[in-house]
Amino acid sequence: MKWDEMRESDNVEDQRDGSEESSEASNLSSSSVGMLGGLGAGGIAIAVIAGLIFKIDPTQLLSLIGGNNKPAPAPQALVKTPTKDRDSAFVKSVLGDTEDTWERIFKQQLKTNYQAPKLVLFDGYVNSACGSAKTSAGPFYCPADRKVYLDMGFFKYLEATAGNDADFARAYAIAHEVGHHIQNLRGTSSKVRQLKANSSKTKANELSVRIELQADCLAGVWGHFTAQRGLISDQDITKALNTATQIGDDYLQKQSKSGHVTPESFTHGTSQQRVTWFKRGLSTGNIDQCDTFATNQL
Repeated sequence: MKWDEMRESDNVEDQRDGSEESSEASNLSSSSVGMLGGLGAGGIAIAVIAGLIFKIDPTQLLSLIGGNNKPAPAPQALVKTPTKDRDSAFVKSVLGDTEDTWERIFKQQLKTNYQAPKLVLFDGYVNSACGSAKTSAGPFYCPADRKVYLDMGFFKYLEATAGNDADFARAYAIAHEVGHHIQNLRGTSSKVRQLKANSSKTKANELSVRIELQADCLAGVWGHFTAQRGLISDQDITKALNTATQIGDDYLQKQSKSGHVTPESFTHGTSQQRVTWFKRGLSTGNIDQCDTFATNQL
């Protein structure tokens, strides 16, 4: 992935130095949305991704990110993170490219201007307008403050352990959260929150699946135009699709202690659904092809 040829964004807030420490569990409100889910599911997702994509033992990582419900110290290499490093440059470049891409899409397809989100880098713990969160929550977007939150300490650990050959998979995670920002700008997020407030748990979970799959599709739309400019390769795309496969609800539930798959509890979609909708956005580059709410068959 030629991320170093992308424009760096100025909309990144680095809160890694001098960030607050807390032993409290993740306390994100239901209005926050993310690629990996919340407490528990997020921790499992991170471990699964690390184990199956980056060749890391998931059982070792679960203890690091709170999978045993016990606070674990961060690896010593992560205690202090410089404000200028490869990871922050990577995030700024990917975010800048999403800004440029979505600005063009909004003007051409939606006939309006794009309002870019802020992206907050944190290490271990962060406060947002949607509540507090730890690494185990995974990357998330808070519509209340229009910010994407990303713990780069964990990305740093992945890089130290597995190398930096999975850049587009990481870029996909950022693009997915920006997809939630697009939903917020278009009013989709608020409509879904209203519907969920008056729905059964099963129906609310279905709505969550639809909004997550739409964010996957929107990430694919960004990838479409990035590929057109020769900044990503077929190998990069394959890795991103592999990432989507490893974070499907059915896959994650199979990796849990029970090993049972309960479709009515899905909140992000199956592996096949996530791949299908990402590929739809990737192949078409058309935001109108990402209407997951207009179809009965996901």
